[in-house]
Amino acid sequence: MANDRTLGGGILGGSILGIIIYGVLLYLWPIIVLEVTAFLAVVVLLGILAWIGWTMATTPPPEPITEAPQAPPAPPAAETKPQ
Repeated sequence: MANDRTLGGGILGGSILGIIIYGVLLYLWPIIVLEVTAFLAVVVLLGILAWIGWTMATTPPPEPITEAPQAPPAPPAAETKPQ
């Protein structure tokens, strides 16, 4: 549990630091930073789509589902006559 909290705190701190660094870079070099950001966003999106396409193209089709053989019907119960 303490390990999770440490990891969560590290992720939180790194995220806040990343936001600050991105803001400073955006202030200093706005056009370059926006171009790089847009390029990376497109690369990530198209990369995910390419991965999905590759997986769909190379995955063999599933085996057809066959119905389970049905058991023969049970013989009717013998009728007993009341005595």
